[in-house]
Amino acid sequence: MSFYGVTDLWTYVLGAFGIILLPGPNSLYVLSVATARGIRAGYQGAFGVFLGDTILLLLTALGAASLLRSNPSFFLVVKYLGAAYLAWVGVNLIWAAIQKLRSAQPVASLTAEAPVNMQQPFKRALVISLLNPKAILFLLSFFVQFIDPGYDTPAVPFLILSAIIMVFSALYLSALIFLGARLADAFRARKRLSASLSSGVGGLFLWFGTKLATASLN
Repeated sequence: MSFYGVTDLWTYVLGAFGIILLPGPNSLYVLSVATARGIRAGYQGAFGVFLGDTILLLLTALGAASLLRSNPSFFLVVKYLGAAYLAWVGVNLIWAAIQKLRSAQPVASLTAEAPVNMQQPFKRALVISLLNPKAILFLLSFFVQFIDPGYDTPAVPFLILSAIIMVFSALYLSALIFLGARLADAFRARKRLSASLSSGVGGLFLWFGTKLATASLN
């Protein structure tokens, strides 16, 4: 028995909740922006993630995964562009940490001068969200399991599944934004701690880029 074309709804809910909690470049970027620039900038980044996720969901519905599988060269281009962008974000964060340690200014005066990759959080988060072809394949393989193929209007269960994961994403990113704003107070007077956080996050972005560069369609 299905719920408007969704099979095993509660299993999907639990799975989607677990997926959202897994750390990734989107959530990490939003947390970093909120820590560096506050709640407003954090939500600008979150809206970029929401738009990127929406586009990926639409592409998934239109069969983007099949397109990537049938055009390996296109997949490679998108994959390496995404990996390069994530690596660029990581390098900028590490460089900002080095500059922060070298500067004689207090951290409070440096927070106004955010790294270049945090000056336009909406656009940066949108690009980070979009340049991940592996996410399209994952969404497709996950969604298909919970859509009743015999349902008359396939768009209905797809919209239900999309709405659930987007609500979870909004709640999770909101929690990260307010956490980041609280962390900012702790880091404001501690230059070394702030620089360590920035370089640690930068290292994670380099790892995300490496992971994406080695991803495959299988």
